[in-house]
Amino acid sequence: MSLSPKIVVVANGKGGVGKTTTVMALSGIFAEKYKVLAVDTDTQGSFSWWAKRGEKQIGFDLIQETDPTVLSRLRKKIEGYELAVVDTAPALNSEALAAVIAIADYLVLPTPPAPMDLAVLIETVQKAIAPVGTNHRVLLTRVDSRRTREALEAQNTLRELGIPAFQTFIRTYKAHERAALEGIPISQLRGENAHEAKADYRRVVDELQRDWESNYG
Repeated sequence: MSLSPKIVVVANGKGGVGKTTTVMALSGIFAEKYKVLAVDTDTQGSFSWWAKRGEKQIGFDLIQETDPTVLSRLRKKIEGYELAVVDTAPALNSEALAAVIAIADYLVLPTPPAPMDLAVLIETVQKAIAPVGTNHRVLLTRVDSRRTREALEAQNTLRELGIPAFQTFIRTYKAHERAALEGIPISQLRGENAHEAKADYRRVVDELQRDWESNYG
């Protein structure tokens, strides 16, 4: 990663798709190597609630900001950091969402593979992302490890529409709920299924960095 700070925005027009879980996981894993600022732009503040629950150091800094005007100047606020990871509100027409998409270097778009969820995600891409032209990938989340066929079919649908997607699936594990209750990133969790849950997101980070390098050198 270059010394110039980069902004990764995690977005979807629908709630309950794993955005906050993804922001926490990516921030925690990236913070093992880089100086990371996480930005909570959702008025509900779910990410901030998660990050402030635990007694352990989460490994990255956090700010809350919902003002679109301030967010449009976010790049100036991240001087001194190598990476900013942004959580967004589940509102396709949000001014705050539009502000951070406009300045993002990369967009991660989490969605469960179910047809209804996928349809909303596709609408998000077509209406809010494609016109801007920012590099992006869809991340299939909440995948039942016993029903991976649904996720594979979702990937095929996205491919047919020309929408890039991560090869990695984020499988459903109780470990993600435990991490939230403990106020830590999944990368710091111990116990049942923690290894599998963090391994999924580590593969996503590996894919993202490979894609990053191919786009930015």
